[in-house]
Amino acid sequence: MLAAYRRGLFPMPLPTGELGWWSPVDRAILPFHRLRISRSLSRSCRRYTVSVDTDPTGVVEGCADPSRPNGWITPEIKEAYLLLHRLGWMHSFEVWDDQGDLVGGLYGVAIGGLFCGESMFHRARDASKVALVHLVSVLSERGGVMLDVQWLTPHLESLGAEIIGRAAYLERLPEALAAPDPFVGLDQEMG
Repeated sequence: MLAAYRRGLFPMPLPTGELGWWSPVDRAILPFHRLRISRSLSRSCRRYTVSVDTDPTGVVEGCADPSRPNGWITPEIKEAYLLLHRLGWMHSFEVWDDQGDLVGGLYGVAIGGLFCGESMFHRARDASKVALVHLVSVLSERGGVMLDVQWLTPHLESLGAEIIGRAAYLERLPEALAAPDPFVGLDQEMG
């Protein structure tokens, strides 16, 4: 899996249901400075508590909820990403409400200064967006270089994501991979 990410590929199911490796022509990223935080999202950021790598299983299971449309996260995929977490490559951002319930989050793979966002979920308003705001904050403040969001969806576009295309992505990839990992030492900083 790591070798594929280093080559600009990511896993996603084929129409047949089998797992394929993708490198779309219209590759999308979210430049840190372009993140759009509306006033309502800003209020939501104050309403929730966010942690990093506290409950990766809960986040992956939230993303894999079979009731979600276009679900693709099989038990094998869950197991693979949780193994990557135990090895220090996958990171999760958890969003908690004031009752201490996990209400949203996201996870992805970090290699050097590259973060490949894999999936996000929410059970409460703006919870996945709050996770994204915190991810961008960590990456921008700690030397991250590129946030790969794979495909441009209307949701991600509304938050500032843009298409750079496969050629530009692959051109930027070596610099991102060579940068220091922004997650190293983050757990000590967060207490």
